[in-house]
Formats: sequence, C-alpha cells, structure tokens
Amino acid sequence: METEIFLLWLAVAALVLTGLAGTVLPVLPGVSLVFAGLWLAAWIEHYEKVSGFIVILLGVLTLLAMGVDVLATALGAKRVGASRQAILGAMLGTFFGLFFGILGLLFGPFAGAVIGEFIARGGWQRATAVGLGTWLGLLFGALAKIALSLTMLGVFALAYFI
Repeated sequence: METEIFLLWLAVAALVLTGLAGTVLPVLPGVSLVFAGLWLAAWIEHYEKVSGFIVILLGVLTLLAMGVDVLATALGAKRVGASRQAILGAMLGTFFGLFFGILGLLFGPFAGAVIGEFIARGGWQRATAVGLGTWLGLLFGALAKIALSLTMLGVFALAYFI
C-alpha cells in the first residue's frame, strides 16, 4: 500500500511539473495538467486536507487561465488587425519553434505571424506590426497562465498545510 501511495505522489509531482512546463510550451495542456496533479493529491488524501470546495476553486482558476490565454492572444492579434493567415502563421510558428528551443519559442510565433500577414495583405511594415501585436498577445497569455498556475499551487499549499 505504501508503494502505491508513493507512486501516486510521484504521479502528482510529474503532472504538476509537466503542467508548469506546459504553461510556456504550447504543445502541452499546462494548466490542465497542474489541475490534474492537484486533484490527484487531494484525492490521495481523501479530500481531508484539501476539500472539495478547494478543488472546485482550482478548477475555476484552471478555466480562467485557459480563457485568459485565448483572450490575450485574440486581443493582441485583433488590436493590430491581424488576418486569419497571421494568426495561423503564429500558431504554426509556435509549433515549428518548439524544435529550436527557447529562441524558437520566442521568435517562431512572431515570424509565423509576419509571414502569414505578408502573404495575406503584403507590406513588410504592416506585417511586422501585426507580428509584434500577435506575439505580445501570446506573451501576455503565457504570463497569465504562469501566474494563475502559481496561484493554484499557492491555494493548494495553503489548504494542505493549514
């Protein structure tokens, strides 16, 4: 029984750590994995240290983080009048940027949005402005996901240890 509990706690750690990485890596459902790990931890303890109410609160924070991420990206792109091609380009740039490490993650979405906007409407100056706006939206979305994930960990820790 102790081995099973140890393995479950190992799964908690793996889910939370992978989730935290996923808040900046767009391929992973970061905040959802953090929530899954925290829910598993509450379940292991039979919801005695972390109540069902706290788990629901963590679920609400998860949904909020997901919504803020989509909204920030959309607002960043909309604010500069990005075309659908620019948004698709940013998504493709993000995906292909994964293969080039942190620099790829930073510059891939920008390059993809610029190329997409240039194909859609032409003009490098406009395409660059759209790329920057779209990239800033992605950046603020990622920062919001990180902040809300850390808030979730804080709420869980307070409930667990107090």
